[in-house]
Amino acid sequence: MALRFSNPILRLEAPPRGLPSLHSTRARISLPQGLFFLRRRFEKNPNLFVTAAVVPATTLVSPDNEEQSTLLSPNDSNEEQKRKMCEMYGFTQIGDPVPDNVTLKDIMDTLPKKVFEIDDVKAWKSVLISASSYALGLFFLSKAPWYLLPLAWAWTGTAVTGFFVIGHDCAHKSFSKNKLLEDIVGTLAFLPLIYPYEPWRFKHDKHHAKTNMLSEDTAWHPVWEEEFESSPALRKAIIFGYGPFRPWMSIGHWFLWHFDLKKFRPNEIGRVKISLACVFAFMAIGWPLIIFKSGIVGWFKFWLMPWLGYHFWMSTFTMVHHTAPHIPFKHAEEWNAAQAQLGGTVHCNYPRWIEILCHDINVHIPHHVSPRIPSYNLRAAHESLQQNWGKYLNEANWNWRLMKTIMTMCHVYNKDRYYVPFDDIAPQDSQPISFLKHFMPDYA
Repeated sequence: MALRFSNPILRLEAPPRGLPSLHSTRARISLPQGLFFLRRRFEKNPNLFVTAAVVPATTLVSPDNEEQSTLLSPNDSNEEQKRKMCEMYGFTQIGDPVPDNVTLKDIMDTLPKKVFEIDDVKAWKSVLISASSYALGLFFLSKAPWYLLPLAWAWTGTAVTGFFVIGHDCAHKSFSKNKLLEDIVGTLAFLPLIYPYEPWRFKHDKHHAKTNMLSEDTAWHPVWEEEFESSPALRKAIIFGYGPFRPWMSIGHWFLWHFDLKKFRPNEIGRVKISLACVFAFMAIGWPLIIFKSGIVGWFKFWLMPWLGYHFWMSTFTMVHHTAPHIPFKHAEEWNAAQAQLGGTVHCNYPRWIEILCHDINVHIPHHVSPRIPSYNLRAAHESLQQNWGKYLNEANWNWRLMKTIMTMCHVYNKDRYYVPFDDIAPQDSQPISFLKHFMPDYA
């Protein structure tokens, strides 16, 4: 069964402002070749829509390529609606809207005090896990026959992602009570990734302060229609970037956001320059050593491919955490911290070996409730949130349909629909999206 906006078979038309009442909502139903056109009004029924951070003022949309369509029945219960959404989008749970009177402090106050405690032994254990798993990956790369190199790259790229998570804890001051040590460890952990620690830290702090806020969030956000329509060349680049290249789009973010001194405040420039100097020193010394020992092919094999593996996880983790058809991005005047951090963040379970190598960074909702929670305490914090706020949580297991939903549907910002797919706006340029719809599996 498919529900889609692209080449519409069935869609809801809503007034441009706010959530419409069902009284004023129309359903348009048409066959693909326009054989007939039927319009009728739905009787007013308060259960037709799940509102707020659950579903926009539109019908459900499926990312697959089928030609049939179905609609949520007005007689469906709220739980039945959410079950259908889970099935179509690749989620295991769609959360209820977070009430307007709930504050982020209310949520934080329910967390056990122990989840905020820094444990030096656990912190350095994570360093040991990352260092040993990365070393094992490099050894595997040096010994593996060519046909096993993809497995070695997958392992090594995931292992080096653990270094990023360690630096991530340092940036949030949740690695050690010694803040100078945190800055040193964070800078060193980021070096194999040629990521400048301080520029990333400044920008990432803004992501936490403005999560899912339009224009202000420095992580993934929807494409603006004005930007999409600004030029044909840019439109095609955006379609590829937010479509098939999306699992590596963090490379563009890394390059554009972290090396331009003009993007930082005067009081940040000094620390930014130190981080940039460390990164350039690593490139100037480390890369020639790799090439001297193993040649250009060795640089490609031992550094570039694991680095691309890291960016796959960097992009994937970030977009899964905050991107779904039912999760809105909002303007500053409408934004609510509790709704964005609790209801606008997704918990996603990955295979256990990935969770271990990446230090549970995917247990992400408690991290947005409070970035001061160390990575090794995120699971305990999530259990607490499930007990106290469980019905508001969005949860998923990493799967093909989840990725297909994000890569083929979550594109251009629209206030009422949240996202409009590229092929709904520019079908003549959206062959990459059609390709993904046809070839990506639907398994959830």
